[in-house]
Amino acid sequence: MNLQADAGKPASKSDLDSIVVRFAGDSGDGVQLLGSQFSQETALAGNSLATFPDYPAEIRAPTGTTYGVSAFQINFGSRQIKTAGDQPDVLVALNPAALMVNYKGIRKGGLVILDSGAFKEKDIKRAGFAVDPRHDGTLKEFRVLEIDISAQALEVAKPFGVTQKEALRTKNLWTLGLVSWMYDREMLSTTEYVTKKFGGEDAVRQANLAALKAGHAYGETHELSGDIAPVSMPSVKVEPGTYRLVSGAEALAWGLAAGAELAGLEMLLASYPITPSSPILHILARLKQFGITTFQAEDEIAACCAAIGGSYAGKLGVTASSGPGIALKTEAIGLAISTELPLVIVNTQRGGPSTGLPTKTEQSDLFIAVWGRNADAPIPVIASKSPGDCFEVAIEAVRLATKYMTPVMLLSDGYIANAAEPWLIPSMKDFKPFKVEFRKEVEGFHPFLRDPKTLARTWAVPGTPGLMHRIGGIEKDYNSGNISYDPANHQKMTDTRTAKIDNIADDIPEQTVELGAPKGKLAVVGWGSTFGPINRAVHNMREKGLDVSHIHIRHIWPLPRNLGALLKSYEKVLVAEMNNGQMITLLKSQYLVDAKGLLKVSGQPLKIEEVSSAIRSMLGSN
Repeated sequence: MNLQADAGKPASKSDLDSIVVRFAGDSGDGVQLLGSQFSQETALAGNSLATFPDYPAEIRAPTGTTYGVSAFQINFGSRQIKTAGDQPDVLVALNPAALMVNYKGIRKGGLVILDSGAFKEKDIKRAGFAVDPRHDGTLKEFRVLEIDISAQALEVAKPFGVTQKEALRTKNLWTLGLVSWMYDREMLSTTEYVTKKFGGEDAVRQANLAALKAGHAYGETHELSGDIAPVSMPSVKVEPGTYRLVSGAEALAWGLAAGAELAGLEMLLASYPITPSSPILHILARLKQFGITTFQAEDEIAACCAAIGGSYAGKLGVTASSGPGIALKTEAIGLAISTELPLVIVNTQRGGPSTGLPTKTEQSDLFIAVWGRNADAPIPVIASKSPGDCFEVAIEAVRLATKYMTPVMLLSDGYIANAAEPWLIPSMKDFKPFKVEFRKEVEGFHPFLRDPKTLARTWAVPGTPGLMHRIGGIEKDYNSGNISYDPANHQKMTDTRTAKIDNIADDIPEQTVELGAPKGKLAVVGWGSTFGPINRAVHNMREKGLDVSHIHIRHIWPLPRNLGALLKSYEKVLVAEMNNGQMITLLKSQYLVDAKGLLKVSGQPLKIEEVSSAIRSMLGSN
């Protein structure tokens, strides 16, 4: 396609190395299925890719309104793709509301494909357009292709005797067929998916398969403009191995299961449904064969307390939530700190405060993760940077929780949880086991005996002969584990719990530089899901000769021992994050570094151009 590689600069078919496509429609139009199946086809074609499912917050907004628009964006190409893309090169809008919500973000000169059958006068007004946007110059900066997709779907489905509602539901498959033709995609994986999904509903299955084929045939037979002639991109050279498309939620759930296996423990996940954390519960509920028990509690505190009970009984306790749910769990997390039991707390961050933007992404829970509890109550905090990275980060969370007998908070976010990328399936032989050893010896036992190196207390499973004990939220005597109100003892226990967490800094890797030199003019610091846009922006700026490096922090608390010295080896530091400056505050408090911020709190991921612009501004470059 004759699309633009950079803003304002047209690209020829030969110099394209990536394309961003955004599908959008009503929440009942099957946009997420359309996007996920196109992603699967793209992955099988050997292209690198990153996706961004963008859900509406309403469970079922009125049809045709902007509140109900669902979108799916995919960036794919013949180079390594690290973000879902700044601006779509192609927008497929299945109704006027989808166009209203998305057209301003399209790259100038980009292609807009419209379902003209959905552009009735009442639907245009409902979407917020004063007049038909196809005729008033609204789309003058774009190339527009109008197809009555709704009519095409109805016509194709007619021979199979399905209802009109069922026929209209096939327009996502018709659209997928067209886009698959545009990008030279094999449709076998989608055919298999449809056959499996509707196997028992023969007419519906046949109608959907016919729609898929008809959309593909439309591109072939209707002599469409040369601007949308099929584009085929070379596959990406990758490390040999078996790959699959994985979302952050999937990788995180599997990483927790792998971590429990490496620790030699069964797992109890106790959770309460909340967007966008719920998929972790759904995924782990299907893995009972790996010694995993899942429990959907009546509320967030009950979920956290149940997970603590599982840990007390010798399992790996895990609880998962998002934003306001983490706030509700805080009292119980304090109990886990006081009892010094291992607990993995997964926080899939979302827009806030309160209900906020439940389906949108944000990084504004760093403060509550590091400092958000009553009293002096430190815990380790780590963050994943991408969907695939969730697997290793989850294993690390389990390792720290069990080795140091402490709660650990694992930070993901809505973008990471829902996004997908090709993932090299690892071999478990590459991970070193960290088997838990429960206390067996009776002589000299009390529950707060500590390992002299890690300061972790001993872990005795209730029911072990001779090891009867009690733990709870009231302060314990350092030397016996009995309840104590002694002032000096409380000071010692507080200092010990703090030292235990601080010493973890000796058990984590030193901070490395992701891209660039270990000293220079500017370091761009990020954490979590800002990895992709920062890394690509730094790469682009370095190619233009700018002295800039990328540092990405996985271990947020305690911070790596060398991080302060590393930051001070740069003349300037820019922290890019999706909040109002929480990591900046943390770094300034620990190292007195004069960091500047690129701060974004819009519910949308950081963009490459936003980072690039900030880099140019910091370095005084045009």
